[in-house]
Parts: sequence; C-alpha cells; structure tokens
Amino acid sequence: MPQQVRGVVARAKGAPVTLETIVVPDPGPGEAVVKVEACGVCHTDLHYREGGINDDFPFLLGHEAAGRVESIGEGVTGLQPGDFVVLNWRAVCGDCRACRRGRPWYCFDTFNATQPMTLEDGTKLSPALGIGAFADKTLVHAGQCTKVDPKADPAAAGLIGCGVMAGFGAAVNTAPVGKGDTVAVIGCGGVGSAAIAGALYAGARQVIAVDVDPRKLEWARGFGATDTVDAKKEDVVARLRELTGGFGPDVVIEAVGRPDTYRQAFDARDLAGTVVLVGVPNPTMTLELPLIEVFGRGGQLKSSWYGDCLPSRDFPLLVDLWQSGRLDLDAFVSERIGLGDVEEAFHKMERGEVLRSVVVL
Repeated sequence: MPQQVRGVVARAKGAPVTLETIVVPDPGPGEAVVKVEACGVCHTDLHYREGGINDDFPFLLGHEAAGRVESIGEGVTGLQPGDFVVLNWRAVCGDCRACRRGRPWYCFDTFNATQPMTLEDGTKLSPALGIGAFADKTLVHAGQCTKVDPKADPAAAGLIGCGVMAGFGAAVNTAPVGKGDTVAVIGCGGVGSAAIAGALYAGARQVIAVDVDPRKLEWARGFGATDTVDAKKEDVVARLRELTGGFGPDVVIEAVGRPDTYRQAFDARDLAGTVVLVGVPNPTMTLELPLIEVFGRGGQLKSSWYGDCLPSRDFPLLVDLWQSGRLDLDAFVSERIGLGDVEEAFHKMERGEVLRSVVVL
C-alpha cells in the first residue's frame, strides 16, 4: 500500500524549500521503490527551486542519490529488493533512433516512473530529473536503478548519479581527452573538479584549473590540476596560452555555463582544439561568435549532457576506480547533512563554501 515519508519540496519559485509528508505509491509495471541512503545537493536542484528548469511546481527535489531497492513492480527483471543502486536520470529506452544506431547515451526517449508521488492532499509532485530523492523513499523507473558494488559508501557513490559523472564524462566521453593532451577546465566546482579527474584518467599531461575563487583552485589542485589560473587577477586567455607554450590547450572544458566564460574557452583553445560545454546556461543566455573564427580555427565545439554517459557501463566503472584509489570520490563530500538542512546547503553552495553537501538518511 502507499507509504507516507518525508521529502524536501519546492512549492513556489524562489521560495525556501520545506520538509513535507509525501505519498509514495506501490511500484507499478516497470517501476521500483528505492529507500534512499544518501543524496547530494546539486546546482540543478537549486535551478528547479528558482524556476530555471520549468514551472511545474511543486517539485520534489533531489536526484544525485544512492540507496537500496525496497520493492519492484510487475515485469521488472535484473533488479531485486535489497540491491544497492545509484539512481540515474538517463534510463535508456533501447528502441529510439539513437539507441538503434548504437548510441544509447543520446537516447531520445528515456524512461521515468509513470505514477506520480503526491503531497498528503493529493497534489502531484514533479520529481527533479524524474527522481525526487530528497526523501526517505522515492518511486522511479526500474531502468533508473544502476547496480554498483554494495560495499560503496552511499554518500560518495550517489554523487556519480549526476555531478561527478557529468564532469568526468565530459573529459573522457565527450571531448574525449587523449593521451598527452593539454586541458583547461574553466569553473572548478563539483563538475569541474570531476572533469579534472577525468582528464588525468584519460592521460592528459597538463590540466589547468581556472576559477575566480582561490578555494576552488586549491580544491582543483587536490584533484590533480597541474596549474591554476585566478580569473579575477589574470587574463584567462593569455595565461592559458602562456602555460601551453603559446598555443592554447588542446581541450577546454567550460563548466560554468556563461557566455563570457565560453568565449574564453573558445578564444583560448589551440588551432583544431576542442571546446566542451558542460556548465548549464540560463535559458535566457545567448552567445555571439565571429563565424570566420569558427571556420578558420577548425576543431570542435561540443556540448556534454550528463557526460554522454551510459549508466550501466559508466557508474560501475567509476565505483571501481574509486575503490582502487584512482578516483577520490570522498574528496567531493564536503559535509553530511539531514533532510532539514537542504535550504542552508543551497546557500553554502551559492557562497562557494562546499563542493557537495550530501543528505544522509
């Protein structure tokens, strides 16, 4: 029968989030109920609260999560109660034109749960990215549950479900960074730091971190950045060229999502270099580039959505890298908090005080 649990809800644009009683139905065909063990506080949740995604309030926030499958619906295979899973928001369909062409990471018809979760009065909730994991339990499509090693720490493993995968995948899957490449990462929060780690994993010989916040530049060094650029004090384009022998980096990953920082990435890259946009822009932002520069400098201008990942392939890999000491997921966890602390965590994130606050249940 349906269960009543706690959940963090954004009721109106810009309003502080509230801790509410929500109703989670029994799983229907193809669905699963997951008991959430940990969920990271991601910028995307703040975008939902601010109305930057859409206006389908109220939202049940949270999407960067790990937990245990509690129950499954009819027709679910490959998943059992008790399985430890990282939740994903790209449950591929296997049948759209992208999937049929062997590119499931571009799936155009991803799955979410069909039944809604609601407030006590029956008001339907919109789960963030189809997950809604700032809650004791959540209802998702079974394809959104990616099994990983159950020995993994949920607080760290859950971060693979969004920010870490987005940044790591931007370097490894989207760019892709090659052995011996020079790489710059503009914006060194959680996603940018993961891009630094991914670039080094892929074999980059130099990774340059760019940010306006000295704390983030220090964090970036902890993830392996070989050089740093303080964008408040230095000309970013000139400094990136100086650090790469006058040429510019082979790959520039823009993890901010602003026209000015994208232009820095575009201008700084080497001839035939690659720019990867993984930062999420505001929908009102526009970009103007000289077309002769787009043509004359060659290379590639790419965007990376969820790190072009395939969760069933990439999530277990990242957990394995972490457990073998080649990816420091623990370093992304700045603090462990409760469900009632999400609003303050948003403020800490805005002030640049944390890489990730993680709700632990």
